[in-house]
Amino acid sequence: MEDENVGDTLLNKKYYENCPGCKVDKAKELKTDVTFRNLLNIWMVVLCSSLPIASLFPYLYFMIKDFNIAEREEDISAYAGYVGSAFMFGRSLTSIFWGVVADRYGRKPVAVLGIFSVIIFNTLFGLSTSFSMAVTTRFFLGCLNGLLGPMKAYSTEIFREEKQGLGLSTLSAAWGIGLVIGPALGGYLAQPAVKYPHLFPKDSFWDKFPYFLPSLSVSAFAFVVAIACIWLPETLHNHPLSNESIDDAEALETGNISNDDDKIIQKDENLFLNWPLMSSIIVYSIFSLYNVAYQEVFSLWAVSPGRFGGLNFTTDNVGDVLAISGIGLIVSQLFLYPSLERAFGPIKFARISAVLSIPLLQSYPFIAMLSGITLYLVINIASLLKNVLSMTIITGLFIMQNRAVEQHQRGAANGIAMTIMSIFKAIGPAGGGAVLTWSQKRMHASFLPGTHMVFFVLNVVGGLGVVLMFTPFLRENKKPPPEQSVTLT
Repeated sequence: MEDENVGDTLLNKKYYENCPGCKVDKAKELKTDVTFRNLLNIWMVVLCSSLPIASLFPYLYFMIKDFNIAEREEDISAYAGYVGSAFMFGRSLTSIFWGVVADRYGRKPVAVLGIFSVIIFNTLFGLSTSFSMAVTTRFFLGCLNGLLGPMKAYSTEIFREEKQGLGLSTLSAAWGIGLVIGPALGGYLAQPAVKYPHLFPKDSFWDKFPYFLPSLSVSAFAFVVAIACIWLPETLHNHPLSNESIDDAEALETGNISNDDDKIIQKDENLFLNWPLMSSIIVYSIFSLYNVAYQEVFSLWAVSPGRFGGLNFTTDNVGDVLAISGIGLIVSQLFLYPSLERAFGPIKFARISAVLSIPLLQSYPFIAMLSGITLYLVINIASLLKNVLSMTIITGLFIMQNRAVEQHQRGAANGIAMTIMSIFKAIGPAGGGAVLTWSQKRMHASFLPGTHMVFFVLNVVGGLGVVLMFTPFLRENKKPPPEQSVTLT
């Protein structure tokens, strides 16, 4: 019976031979789409985009210190925040543009260009010899790295509807892994002449540019992904509307509407008036600010001296913690999230995760009072839980955004999401660094002394996000739009 339904569907639809979107849609109808290959494509491209975003956090404190721009040690975190924000500021200026380009020319060209921006500007960042060069290279990396929004649309379009949750959970897993494994790589590979003198001799190139190796490793991975993108399927339809679709448009004007349900006409809805979309974008942006500020604060706090309420970790220690979190995140997103999302629904599951994140984060200053193996064990558990909860929230909001619009507007919708989110994320590192610097100057205050204050401020942002995750603010699109942008008889 199922094969007969598929056959009837194919008979009622016309697929253009040279249209890549039609090829993908036909494969979905015939159930011949290769799920694993598509998941691997999403994984590689998104990981390539997210790795450079946070890979600098573990060594940024030491990089700023080497630039000799901070007058006092407490000011280092503030300057580090400016470098962290440069990427997001650049991305906020161009995300809508890249979304529109993706809707017009395809998801694949935007993805490939974004990968090449990683190869070039991430490599140049590793060669930075001044604060201004570091900020400039990060800014241009953000401007040209517009692939995440189109890839969110791609992750929805490449799969049948029942597998879209898996596609988006893979995207958010890859994104989250990059934000965790990237800092781990930065922690392990920064200052190689100090850590591995038998491989990288003193006074060598690697000693002169102590932060180049982690950037080079990420750029090398990006180069491999750029080659692999030759075989990346395109999901956007590139054929013109047929005469039948034009006739339908005229019928709408005259009131003579056909009863043929298979004829669907594209409508360019004003996305800013689509409240399920815009409400999910606003909540997504708040939690993005919360997450990126946490990522920057965590790494800077972990390497800060104990007298400032930090953990006095080395970059290797930070790398260990984030690597363990990354492994746990992979297991959670690929094996636990899909079943839990089906049981609770994406938004209810995200709400639960958001509420649990608040007491967990506020416990961090108390964890700093521990020492030895106890400290190491507890901070690993806390970091793992925090990253898993964060990705659960983001994945649920991803699903909401992509179900709120039709295919031909998903690139633009995700571009809007990336723009607003990037503005919020640009505030995150600078704000987080500034608040951390301020909190370390008030170690003996009577109210929320030291780092208690910085984690409290983070939780205020997270608490706002929790409130906005409920109705009447956040509204879900109960009826997902048709998956195909053009369906012709």
